[in-house]
Amino acid sequence: MTNYAFFDIHSHLHDKAFKPDLEEVISEMKEKGFGTITVGTGLKESRDALALADAQPNIFATIGLHPADNPLEVYDEDAYMKLAKHEKVVAIGECGLDYYAVETFFEKEKAEKGITWSTEEERERQRKIFQKQIDLAVEVGKPLMLHGRPTKGSMDAYEDMLSMLENAKKIHGDKLKGNAHFFVGNIDIAKRFIDIDFTLSFSGVITFAHDYDDVVRYTPLHMIHAETDSPYATPAPFRGKRNTPLMVQEVVARISVLRQEPFEEVRLQLLENAKRVFNLK
Repeated sequence: MTNYAFFDIHSHLHDKAFKPDLEEVISEMKEKGFGTITVGTGLKESRDALALADAQPNIFATIGLHPADNPLEVYDEDAYMKLAKHEKVVAIGECGLDYYAVETFFEKEKAEKGITWSTEEERERQRKIFQKQIDLAVEVGKPLMLHGRPTKGSMDAYEDMLSMLENAKKIHGDKLKGNAHFFVGNIDIAKRFIDIDFTLSFSGVITFAHDYDDVVRYTPLHMIHAETDSPYATPAPFRGKRNTPLMVQEVVARISVLRQEPFEEVRLQLLENAKRVFNLK
């Protein structure tokens, strides 16, 4: 693994928001020693992510189908399998369950998107596609990049995801691994992920909101990652601007402050975590 200064384990560098200045962003990342994983959310986006990663030594990719972003996409097992075998693909996803989207966006947007199925059928659709990606990750020996977003005031999506993952863990053991991206669960949910050897990643949200302070303190440092989810979720003090992988250092700094642990110790451990979980070369 290259000697990175910082590694952002979840971004969307292939997103159209980076189109005007992608070369400049990547150049600055290389100059300052930053790496990232650019994350697919559908077949087209996965191919775009892999194309970008394949062209840059400090960028890796995930391939997968997001639970809510592309509801009309039919999961193409053969196409995703082909992509998953590429050496620059380091995880499968982002995949999981997004019940918040079902409750807030699905019913409002289903007519304009041509969706004919019900809310409960949408949840079941998500669960079936998630299971296919669990199976794919185990088959190719790569970790899952999980997306979980529960309905407001609930942990429902996480609870259903964990039920599926805990069952799969009993069958597959150490072959099943992964990370819960943009973690917004409570300590009980965090413990269940950690118990099946899944790491948690925290985003720029922890730099301006205090909802997850206790979870950051609770989670063992060797089970934590820093991410940007750029171009979204810009950390303080840059809120209002487009996020980039370069801003992941603000997340690392906040983790250090919350845990009252030396910044350099946290920085180095998070680099080691990324290398271990995603088998970075």
